[in-house]
Amino acid sequence: MTAYYGQPMHHGTGKGTASLLLGLCSLLAGWTLVAPVLGLILGVMSRGDEPFARGRAGWGIFLNLLAMLGWIIGGALLLAAGAGLAIWEVDLGTLFGG
Repeated sequence: MTAYYGQPMHHGTGKGTASLLLGLCSLLAGWTLVAPVLGLILGVMSRGDEPFARGRAGWGIFLNLLAMLGWIIGGALLLAAGAGLAIWEVDLGTLFGG
């Protein structure tokens, strides 16, 4: 006869795994800024809640931050290129009376 003294221990790793997969897909598939933000949130939640998924959550946080940084740098470069093009097209002769 087996005696049960409590509920069985559940080692959930879903949030850490989801964070890692969102980070990989964000880098490889070029997903927009929403997926890395969601992956980052899941990774941070997993670090505190799921001790067996700390490695996956850590890699997920890193990859999601890397993907977010890529989108931010890409957007800044696009804005800078647009501003540079707008300045290039301005006729400065009319501004300086020429």
